[in-house]
Amino acid sequence: MNFTVELPMIKDADYNVLDYGQITNDPALNQNLIQSTIDLCNRNGGGRVILPSSIIECGPLVLKSNVNLYLSRNCYLKFVKKKEFYYVKNANWEGMDCFRCNSPLSAENASNIAITGPGTIDGDGFSWRPLKEIKVTKKFFENCLKQSPYYVDGKEGRIWYPSKSAYDGCILTEEKMNLQTAQEYYDFFRPVLLSLVNCDHILLEDFISSNSPAWNIHPLFCKHLTMNNVIVKNEYYAQNGDGIDVESCENVEIKNSTFEVGDDGICIKSGKNEKARLIKKPTKNVYIHDCMVYHAHGGIVIGSEMSRGVKNVWCTNSTFVGTDIGIRFKSALGRGGIVEDIHIENINMTDILNEAMIFNMDYSLFKMAHEKSDDVITSKEEDIPYFRNIYMNNIYCSSSKTALKVIGINESTIDNLYLSNSYIKANNAYTLKKCGKFYCKNVTFNINGKEEYIENAVLNLDQE
Repeated sequence: MNFTVELPMIKDADYNVLDYGQITNDPALNQNLIQSTIDLCNRNGGGRVILPSSIIECGPLVLKSNVNLYLSRNCYLKFVKKKEFYYVKNANWEGMDCFRCNSPLSAENASNIAITGPGTIDGDGFSWRPLKEIKVTKKFFENCLKQSPYYVDGKEGRIWYPSKSAYDGCILTEEKMNLQTAQEYYDFFRPVLLSLVNCDHILLEDFISSNSPAWNIHPLFCKHLTMNNVIVKNEYYAQNGDGIDVESCENVEIKNSTFEVGDDGICIKSGKNEKARLIKKPTKNVYIHDCMVYHAHGGIVIGSEMSRGVKNVWCTNSTFVGTDIGIRFKSALGRGGIVEDIHIENINMTDILNEAMIFNMDYSLFKMAHEKSDDVITSKEEDIPYFRNIYMNNIYCSSSKTALKVIGINESTIDNLYLSNSYIKANNAYTLKKCGKFYCKNVTFNINGKEEYIENAVLNLDQE
């Protein structure tokens, strides 16, 4: 690696919120107390704002420059969903401009910020999220209908909404609203739990992030982000319940952290489609190491929004247990962008439900078969995505459904993939379609107990 991630420099001064008021049962009063303490700390040049060991129900908070929000042990900071706390605004979701609610915890254009301490952040996500019937037991879904009778029929079954306003927002659709009318359906526009936009020198350390309305942690256009010893957890059925989505960021280190979520675990993104490519901010210089991912759609994931490009990513010394897919690259025609110089090594995987490794460029075609998609089918050169120069070394998988799948758009879109010193055990071997060179050196595929050792060769293309 040839980059350094700088830590924030924050003044050694403490601001205990209990010195300025009491924690009550009123979320609005707690919000005012904590936010005013953050603002005071910021005005005085910064320091540490200390939250006590208590259950704190609260409205949304905005972190300011030079402030470390510290959650004491046994602090449970719950951002309760109330209409008076949230407003719909023009924002960014999956790399596209759209309506979103303000986030429970956010920072924008801030420098030298931190969230630390052994406490817990709860986004009250179950009160926000729709729920697909196929993801839970019949009894669980019926209990949800007793709380809120609103649902729509999807292609895979019923989708439950936790409120009439969220249901009405789904039926009306964003295209038929303006910013003013969207306020009535605010909880249809679910926010990420922690939103960091255009910030630099950020530390996330030691806390638990849980129960997010959509993604848990979303840094966008940020520089010098360190995430250390953080637990990120969502229910397995949490819709869009990603762990962390690093989007168009530079110089990032994610280490010693644990993920168990309802969607992708550790995800690298950089905007979606032609509009995103107008902003020249790829995600680059990312170091992920010593992490554990349990239930997730993917352990380490790049895409599917990668239109501004992704380069120089290192993922090492990590373990994926029970993820849908282990190592996951996904994109689609229309995205454009280049994913290159990716290094993945010393990865242990077990109980992988589907592919141990997948490089997939027909992602949007799959989505369109299941749900609405705004992807553009095009043949313009700038709309074609590329995966290239991806190096995987010492990958061990003791159990998966399929060892490897590679599906490109043509032979140049996925090229120069390298797998070395690895052992992959699976029920099914590998599929390679419309791709370039996939080099294997000292690799064993154990398919239903039958081992295929590849000393040094290129995998056969268009093989299933």
